[in-house]
Amino acid sequence: MKGKGAIYLIVAVSVLIPLVVVLLIYLKPAGVDLGFDVRLLPALNATLNSLTTVLLIAGYMLIRRGKQRLHQYCMITAVVLSAAFLVSYVIYHWMTEPTPFGGTGWIRPVYYFILITHIVLAAVIVPLVLFTLLRAVQERFDRHRRIARITLPLWLYVTITGVLVYLMLRPYY
Repeated sequence: MKGKGAIYLIVAVSVLIPLVVVLLIYLKPAGVDLGFDVRLLPALNATLNSLTTVLLIAGYMLIRRGKQRLHQYCMITAVVLSAAFLVSYVIYHWMTEPTPFGGTGWIRPVYYFILITHIVLAAVIVPLVLFTLLRAVQERFDRHRRIARITLPLWLYVTITGVLVYLMLRPYY
């Protein structure tokens, strides 16, 4: 898909994803059994975020060395892992109650700062990743490079803070 159609699709997906996430978190299913213990999903999510972080750093290093094809593989895999994370995250939060943070003292405001910035930037990163990917697919590498300079550090922040939130909540699952 090219041109305005792709832009409209990216905007629609970028608006729909946060809406669906919020909706599913508040609309809990009654008596649904997925056939596995969903309490395993936070560890899977942290693993997917960790792998995405590694791929983003590797992709950056590869493009700096002129290895475009390997960069492309890393970045596409990072997008796929992020999509898998999103599905897993939604399933977990749809099927379970929120896990309250039990930390006290100085760590409590640190946790909430990390959590709030993570959530806000997780919503912001969706259109940035999609537009960055679109520019690469369109072979508009000047524009791809320009937006990637914004997308990469924000995407790294989201993946790293996702793991930090998991580690900080882990004692309370």
